Amino acid sequence: MKKLLTLVFAVALAFSLSSVSFAQDAPAMDKDKKEMKKDEKAEKKAAKKKKMKKEKKEEMKKDEMKKDDQPK
Repeated sequence: MKKLLTLVFAVALAFSLSSVSFAQDAPAMDKDKKEMKKDEKAEKKAAKKKKMKKEKKEEMKKDEMKKDDQPK
């Protein structure tokens, strides 16, 4: 009986230690995912900003052309 109790205790101890070591890897994965999302968001924001700048530049050209076409 004593051997069985020792074996159960050893298994429980091993299981608890292994679950702790595996649990440490999970937050690292979440951190990588968060970093990836942050990078993707920054890239999208930069692309959108570039697109808006280009559209504004084209709009300014159109306005200038309209001013040039008006009779004086």
